[in-house]
Amino acid sequence: MNLVLALGLLVTAGILGSLLFRRLGLPSVTGYIIVGVFLGPSITGVVSTDTVAQLGILTSITLGVVAYLIGGSLQLDALRGLGKSVAWITLLQSLGACVLVSVVLSLVIRTVMPEVSYSGFALPMAIIVGAISSATAPAATMAIVRELRARGPLTTTLLAVVALDDAVAVIAFAVALGICVPLVNPGQAVSLSTIVLEPAWHIGASMLLGAALTPAPFFGMRFVRGREAQMALTFGTVLLCSGIAMHLGLSLIMANMTLGFLVVNLLRRSDEPSVLGDMETILYTLFFVLAGLHFDIAILSASGVLALTIVLARCVGKYSGTVLGATVAGAPPVLKRYLGLALLPKAGVTVGLALLAAAAFPSFGDLMLNAVLASTIVNELIAPPLTRYAILKAGEASPRG
Repeated sequence: MNLVLALGLLVTAGILGSLLFRRLGLPSVTGYIIVGVFLGPSITGVVSTDTVAQLGILTSITLGVVAYLIGGSLQLDALRGLGKSVAWITLLQSLGACVLVSVVLSLVIRTVMPEVSYSGFALPMAIIVGAISSATAPAATMAIVRELRARGPLTTTLLAVVALDDAVAVIAFAVALGICVPLVNPGQAVSLSTIVLEPAWHIGASMLLGAALTPAPFFGMRFVRGREAQMALTFGTVLLCSGIAMHLGLSLIMANMTLGFLVVNLLRRSDEPSVLGDMETILYTLFFVLAGLHFDIAILSASGVLALTIVLARCVGKYSGTVLGATVAGAPPVLKRYLGLALLPKAGVTVGLALLAAAAFPSFGDLMLNAVLASTIVNELIAPPLTRYAILKAGEASPRG
């Protein structure tokens, strides 16, 4: 199958699948992934393994756009008013998910796969998945907030934490790579440099790259007339940022997140990131269908148990961390009671980081990716309804919602 035919098939089938699943009351992302699984090599083989490999560039493009939009949602004026509640909740719920998933998953892997090495397989895989699990899906959360026309303390805090969450996940992922590469490759010793200094340089250089490219979309948004031209310039800058980051071995997510953050705060226009919002549907369709194409039914028996472990440990870690963070910060009771339920969705950044990690660790990459994809499907069945429930119980939904 040529790539043009493959792209046409993936977009058309993905959109139709998402519409079907939405009519069944399920999230669109679930439809995208299941369509990909069905079309992929492990079931029908309509899309071959070679074609899947050639379409991998779409992952980087989508991650760049998503990261730019996430950065653009971090407006300083809104963050200043939220104070320490956002900081404590973001830190402790991310840490809770990361630590609990890492510990529990490593023990489960050792139990269900006693033949593999704990230090060279189970532990590094669990650490990577734990770091990835700290992320929350901004797209799913925003969709529910817009649907309910929600406003209030819980909604404002929720959006701020979700935006910061993905930045924390990228940092945790960089640190996890520094820890796990020496574990998987025993010849490399674990040192302060690999755990702290290298990730710090990696993140800092990525942020500098995003800052260096900020003038292009900034001046473009101020002086270029026409939304189409603005979108083309911004999208081109995101591609440029992503390509340079990949060439230099930096984080394209952190670079584009910095780019979006600086542009929106320099322009002081809250609608600026939406210039790329028109591209979200098609990019998400391709991204999640492509993720589904990587799903391997043959190892589902092992990854299924791991997926349920990831979902349960992450939910407990997120909720308990949110309650602890809200308590430490002296946040209102409504945040302690309901915010943890609204921070459970995961999708884009989680799957994107899993795809990057799968390429970096061939020894357990396929198993890890399948477990993360399966956990995403399960999670997207239960998390969005809980987010909706939390907003409704907090009394922040519009009467028209």
